[in-house]
Amino acid sequence: MADTATSARTLYRSLLRFSNRFAAYNFREYAKRRTRDAFREHQKVSDVERIRELLAKGQKELRMLQRQTMVSQFFQNDRLVVEGGKSGRQTGNKGDITRTKNTGWD
Repeated sequence: MADTATSARTLYRSLLRFSNRFAAYNFREYAKRRTRDAFREHQKVSDVERIRELLAKGQKELRMLQRQTMVSQFFQNDRLVVEGGKSGRQTGNKGDITRTKNTGWD
């Protein structure tokens, strides 16, 4: 039973790690939320055979997530305001970042 607990924790961490690699904020948050919800939903399962099935399903989801995060890196967009961080071009002497996006309608 300890072996399955360790593998479940490892799978959980891997899923969250790959969820953070999505370029798009919405996909990233959806993947993290889906992972947390699935593990919370099945945390009381005690049947060993059912646990093995769930771990196999989780491994399949991890492989899919790895492929999707690699593909999402090819289609990066500008960061959203809710994501935080600085984006734009560096100007001035103090290293300030200014938002210099050409919107096309000015």
